Amino acid sequence: MLTMVLLAVAGAVIAAVIGTFWYSQATPMGRLHMRYLGFDRLSPAEQEQKIAAAKPKMPKIYGAQMLLSLLTSGAVVVIVTMSMQNGIPLTMALGFVIFNWLCFMVPVYGSDILWGTCDPAIAWPKFFSDISASLLTVLLVALLASLFV
Repeated sequence: MLTMVLLAVAGAVIAAVIGTFWYSQATPMGRLHMRYLGFDRLSPAEQEQKIAAAKPKMPKIYGAQMLLSLLTSGAVVVIVTMSMQNGIPLTMALGFVIFNWLCFMVPVYGSDILWGTCDPAIAWPKFFSDISASLLTVLLVALLASLFV
């Protein structure tokens, strides 16, 4: 049980690392995300002002995101470890994880695009960027969990 909790925490850290890289301005996905946030319409001074205004809220936002990532990674760890402990091969356990991603995470991102306020010009690239980041995250957490079964 302790191993599963530690793996879930490690999975949340993996999610934070992937998210930090994925959405950084050094990547095409990060530039797309900045456009989604409206930074492309702001002057450099306005961008700095917006960043400075958001900084005091960041610890709470990152803490909440870590909690959400912990829930996701915990679910992936349970799926993989329980599957493999019951004799199911890793490939099938990964299939369960991918199926859960496809049936739960993809619809949430899709609903956000359909009902959100995303600019239609970037809606689908943003959708595919977000689901790709989440798929990469759950697969890496699943592979990590499989090492400790």
